[in-house]
Amino acid sequence: MALTLSKKAQAVKPSSTLAITAKAKELMSKGIDVVGFGAGEPDFNTPDNICEAAIKAIHDGFTKYTPAEGTLELRKAVCDKFWNFNHIKYEPNQIVVSNGGKHSLTNVFEAICNPGDEVIILSPYWLSYPEIVKLADGVPVFVKGEKANNYKVTAAQIEAACTEKTKALILNSPSNPSGMIYTREELEAIAEVAVRKDFYVVSDEMYENLIYEGEAVSIASFNEEIYKRTITCSGVAKSYSMTGWRIGFTGSSKEIASLMSSVQSHQTSNPNSIAQKAALEALTGPQDSVYKMHAEFNKRREYMHERISKMKLVSSLKPQGAFYTFVDVSGLFDKEYNGSRIGDVNNLAKILIEDYNVAVIPCGDFGAPEHMRLSYAISTEQITKGLDRIEALIEKLV
Repeated sequence: MALTLSKKAQAVKPSSTLAITAKAKELMSKGIDVVGFGAGEPDFNTPDNICEAAIKAIHDGFTKYTPAEGTLELRKAVCDKFWNFNHIKYEPNQIVVSNGGKHSLTNVFEAICNPGDEVIILSPYWLSYPEIVKLADGVPVFVKGEKANNYKVTAAQIEAACTEKTKALILNSPSNPSGMIYTREELEAIAEVAVRKDFYVVSDEMYENLIYEGEAVSIASFNEEIYKRTITCSGVAKSYSMTGWRIGFTGSSKEIASLMSSVQSHQTSNPNSIAQKAALEALTGPQDSVYKMHAEFNKRREYMHERISKMKLVSSLKPQGAFYTFVDVSGLFDKEYNGSRIGDVNNLAKILIEDYNVAVIPCGDFGAPEHMRLSYAISTEQITKGLDRIEALIEKLV
């Protein structure tokens, strides 16, 4: 019999965001002045107190295995964070600390999905959601949020998408890529559907500290019925500029937490011990850096939105959270560039990177082929330079 490779693995799409980032870095390595709007991570260094905690952990010899679900002291700190910030009561045996937010989500779907189970994904969505679901033998079901509703999906739309096979809904607020936030009233309506239709809500709240308009609301905080059906996911990557440290965590029922811990024990043994000490300091130490980053991101958000609002043929809604601006570029598709019609967002992104040295994220893989995502997790100087170049292309097309 001829050797074959995994059909499941072959069906997984590579991350287009990482591909764009790699292309930008390749050009930069050649000395080309590239502006990279693809960044999904803050451009700030990890705060000094967090780094010092990691260094101390190394010197103290905290370099061995820990419990699969994370150290007890970190899980207690996560419980305190969930209570004080999210108003959700979890015990340490309901917390699983993992090697980053993606790992947390992978654990969740490994724990709840059986082959053929359907998972509702609200579009536009973070491009890894469908692939993580498929790897767990689940079936993604997409429901589109219209621009007229700030790219958000209504409870009625979610209910209409439910079938006997519906196992879960992925909720992401603030949203990557749109930057929009679900209001308390919208979440209450979604929670009512989840309870009545009896499915899980996987609430990805990774950007919870980066909210500029509205409030941070966790769906699990409403009542006991939605609480027991919700897996709340977060981490330290975005809030504390710790993307490379790879620490994410979840709060869920004890049963689900136990299953996730069991799966993780065989996949990775435990999260990085040193990074756990760093995450403990992030959650329990001074929060000044969080406030400073928030203030700077808000300034960049205001500036980017003002600039894009004045550009021809493109449009964007003002983001309410995270650090992305979601730009509708469909007005450029019928324009000709060097004798050929632009046609789609992928070709537009190709023109921008190759001819204008600007890396943007085309959002076809985010369920939004009319849009591109621009991150403002880069300096204002870089934002200005990049927007100038985008505007130069638009003016040429006009």
